Amino acid sequence: MNVSKEKELVKRISKLAKQNQDLEARIKDIKELNEKLQKENEKYKNLVSKLKPGKITDITDDKASASLKFNMVTVFMADIHGFSGVQGDMDSAALMDELDEIFYEFDTTVKALNIEKIKTIGDTYMCAGGIPVKNITNPVEVVLAALKMKNFIKNNEIEKEKKGRNNWKIKFGIHTGPVTANISGKRKISFDIKGDTVNTTSRIEANSEDGKIIISVMTYELVKEFFTCEYYGKMPVKYKGDVDLYEVIGLKPEFSVDGKGLETNHNFFIKFGLIQFTDIQEIILDKLEKELPSSLYYHNVKHTVDVVTEVELIGWGEGVSDEEILLLKTAGLFHDAGHTIEYDNHEYHGTLLAREMLPKYGYTPEMIDHICEIIMATKLPPQPKNLLEEIICDSDLDYLGRSDFIPVSNTLFKELKEQDKIGSLNDWNKLQVKFISSHQYFTKTARNLREVNKQKQIERISSLIVED
Repeated sequence: MNVSKEKELVKRISKLAKQNQDLEARIKDIKELNEKLQKENEKYKNLVSKLKPGKITDITDDKASASLKFNMVTVFMADIHGFSGVQGDMDSAALMDELDEIFYEFDTTVKALNIEKIKTIGDTYMCAGGIPVKNITNPVEVVLAALKMKNFIKNNEIEKEKKGRNNWKIKFGIHTGPVTANISGKRKISFDIKGDTVNTTSRIEANSEDGKIIISVMTYELVKEFFTCEYYGKMPVKYKGDVDLYEVIGLKPEFSVDGKGLETNHNFFIKFGLIQFTDIQEIILDKLEKELPSSLYYHNVKHTVDVVTEVELIGWGEGVSDEEILLLKTAGLFHDAGHTIEYDNHEYHGTLLAREMLPKYGYTPEMIDHICEIIMATKLPPQPKNLLEEIICDSDLDYLGRSDFIPVSNTLFKELKEQDKIGSLNDWNKLQVKFISSHQYFTKTARNLREVNKQKQIERISSLIVED
């Protein structure tokens, strides 16, 4: 390994170590967060129950409402106009029909991208990403929706010109920040958002121009890796000074079909997926925290976090692609999730959970099949058939070569003892020496990182064994 690669690996190891520490801290806070969310959910729990079949008659005349705060929401406003330039022979009904068609297309677009439509006010369309379910990818999704809408209006304009008619014009304003969402409704829950983020978005849209998607610097920093943007100017904001604005030109060529900046390609999904993984991880870790049996002292949330971290570290060391890193991290996240269902056959149940959840996040059937194969490779004894399976097998047994081997192995002994799968501690130590002595790490990276310590563990455990 040359010096530059070694420096890069050390840098990535440091980054992963910090991420691991952050994740462990988040794990400790999950219970507290869940309790907090449950309390907040009580505010609108009655509202949701009224919407269930058989509960409609329970609704009173009082408007049920509640409010929640979201720290990262991307607000989108589009002003569609063209009334002033329309020929006199077009009546208002025809105009409204055309506007309804445009809004219907917009509704379809935002729904496909998990964006919440807030409302339409006249010819202004407003939506927001990141509510009611928070996610880290909402700035990218909202900007992508704006590009699709802009392209739809452009194609609509071409058709109108062919018929000798005037066109609809559109301009966009987008900003990311915290909002307060008021939840209301009887038969259908709706959201109304308020706060400085909404006000700033409205001002950005007002300062935009026809055919332009203008975003704040806050949104720009979150989407600049995906989209080609140009500096647009400054906008004064009360109490905040000048805010830099940028115009979104299109997708970067490497992330668009034929490099035209309009339709996303597979490269886009991989990069997007690596960011989106954070949301999936939070859901699964929360599930594990809630549903794993209390007797799993080793196969707990921390072990899953360790494996997800390690597959990325070893994957980088082995030079795998970004797509393979995504497959590995996703497999690592689900590899023990099946413990929420069954102990002995947990790998298989983990694949079922992956097949159920991952299509909702855009994973292709081929990717899911590959992920499930990687998960099944963790079944003991390890018999990996390719590099990715070798990486997850090494990551799953990473503790064998770590300095904390003894306390970690003790948790596994305690777990197996409660499952009636092991006898005395002395029997366990004998089994450990036998297993570790025959074990070998498959990848060069894992051998370099753990093999020396693993040999030390054999000596340490051997000294603890009492001969019969």
